[in-house]
Amino acid sequence: MAMNHLSRLRPLLCQSLLRQVRSPLVAASRVSEPLLHPNTTVHPAACKRLYATKKAKAKAKGQSAKVNINAALVEDIISLDEVKGDMTAVLNALKDDFTRNLSIRTSPGALDHIVVTTQDGKFPLNQLGQVSMKSPQLIMVNMSSFPEATAAATRALRESSMNLNPEVDGTIIKVPVPKVTREHRENLAKLAKQFGNKAKDSLRKVRSTAVTQVKKTKEAHSEDTIRLVEKQIQQMADNIAVDIDKQLAAKTKELLG
Repeated sequence: MAMNHLSRLRPLLCQSLLRQVRSPLVAASRVSEPLLHPNTTVHPAACKRLYATKKAKAKAKGQSAKVNINAALVEDIISLDEVKGDMTAVLNALKDDFTRNLSIRTSPGALDHIVVTTQDGKFPLNQLGQVSMKSPQLIMVNMSSFPEATAAATRALRESSMNLNPEVDGTIIKVPVPKVTREHRENLAKLAKQFGNKAKDSLRKVRSTAVTQVKKTKEAHSEDTIRLVEKQIQQMADNIAVDIDKQLAAKTKELLG
């Protein structure tokens, strides 16, 4: 009889012991279970520590977070729209310099930018004389409407950056068109670089003036706010500097052919 009772209890005892043995393991597994998506398959052998490579670090260092401040929220510090306008004006002035001074194509309009200084003030050449093309190699300037300004106009042509050698015949100024040689193209490319450097100097002055204005308000605003505004100004200047480089590269390619 006792053996019969023991045989009946044996399965129950085994199940109880099995629960006691498994309980700590189950609890431990629940504690150490990673926070993954339920359907995620974990391959222990494939897990490894990820290290940032030197290339990734350099890329991260060179790429700072972009700033996009609402200009209306910082109007009491500085007008970002005015700063952007001043910076854009620098770029537009460079484009104008390139168009007026660095053209290898000859036309009557090539002399429109020449400014003549007279006793009555400064005037564009095309307001004092009639400019026309006598031939592809010769430009004529008729000064009969203002003959007293003939000498001043001749001097302005000679002192321009276009390498001109005008000749005076009464009230007519003859302007031989220089032959476009390789040396002339290279000189124009050097002049283009000078214009580009001048534009970057002007851009730095605009940025410096703006940053100085921002710093004057640091007592009335938090340090973080001032830093963000300064960063926005620097970012605007960087964007214009990139455009200046693009304009210079395009002009240099045009000049050198």
